[in-house]
Amino acid sequence: MDNVDIIVISQQNWDGKLGSNCKNIAIEFAKKSRVLYVNPALDRITLLRNRRDPEVRRRRKLMTTDNLVQVQPNLWVLYPDVVLESINWLSSYKLFSMLNKRNNRMLAKSIRRVAKKLNFEQFVLFNDNEMFRGFHLREYLTPRLSIYYIRDYMLGVAYWKRHGERMEPLLIKKSDLCVANSEYLARYARQYNEHALNVGQGCDQTLFVGNRGHFNLPVDVAEIKGTRIGYVGALNAERLDIAIIDHVARALPDCNIVLVGPQDGEFLKSGLHSLPNVFFLGQKNERDLPAYIGAFDVCLNPQQLNVLTIGNYPRKIDEYLLLGKPVVATFTETMEMFSDHVYLADTKESYVALIKKALEEDTGEVRQARIAFASTHTWENSTNQIRAAMLAKVISDQV
Repeated sequence: MDNVDIIVISQQNWDGKLGSNCKNIAIEFAKKSRVLYVNPALDRITLLRNRRDPEVRRRRKLMTTDNLVQVQPNLWVLYPDVVLESINWLSSYKLFSMLNKRNNRMLAKSIRRVAKKLNFEQFVLFNDNEMFRGFHLREYLTPRLSIYYIRDYMLGVAYWKRHGERMEPLLIKKSDLCVANSEYLARYARQYNEHALNVGQGCDQTLFVGNRGHFNLPVDVAEIKGTRIGYVGALNAERLDIAIIDHVARALPDCNIVLVGPQDGEFLKSGLHSLPNVFFLGQKNERDLPAYIGAFDVCLNPQQLNVLTIGNYPRKIDEYLLLGKPVVATFTETMEMFSDHVYLADTKESYVALIKKALEEDTGEVRQARIAFASTHTWENSTNQIRAAMLAKVISDQV
């Protein structure tokens, strides 16, 4: 299935500041195929509420000028020239479904115009967890194959749960293939489609391998003296356990807890801000993350244990390990695959004990083992599995 054209639709904006599985997959696909990455279309409420936002203004301008941007050889980004209706607030599933179908039709029309311009004919449709706006695209775009990619259990979020409990199983069922980044999520998909498999994931290793040991210490973290216990990523209380961070900070007063990433409302109002050894450094550019991780003595992933996280594959774990760092993380089914290289905690008290153990056992030999393990988790390996599954499905359909 090399050289086949691929249209990728995603919830995640190509220009987003945080790391994106779908963006990494699109870049890897583009090494062997032509790829059209479809940005999320703007919706009416966003246009009204955020009309002065520079990013929204930029998107509006692109919609009316050249909304197709080639970002590298074989890879184009489409900024759809349509405004979709904001409908998720509707309680009536019947009315929601009718208007959602209209949204899908409008989006498909925008995609078709560009696909024709690029001469995309027998293409594969790769849907990144877009259960609403991508629900009817298989029918409207008639791809050679349709693939639904699950990287998160979105139904654990109230926004997606309202109508997604009905719609996602139906979308999984009618897709030709489903691929997931963990066995837990693949097992969920197999309830509705036997052609579902775990393809794992990778991380952008060029960022980390090229910087390993050769970065400049950021000024804001250099000012924090002593042992640094750090986390990078969105500080979202639905996914991270504030109580664990609070307990670690109080139990280890001689250590500094360094949190790098944007805060949600719960984090902003949390008592962590009153603790003298907790430092919030804010959101950083993705290219700067290796320098921050490199400054940590121990890296954390203090996840909540809930439906959102139990099957989640945290990409930051590979990023930590690629720099050889000791990692303490919450035990989940998905995290078991890391158990030889990551300290897995099941209570806030065990976090403290394992951080101490991680500091004591950190040797050059152990660091090299971590790096070697994480180096096997590449987007090339993941997309090769997707391509193999695509080929197997095409062959089986022809028999």
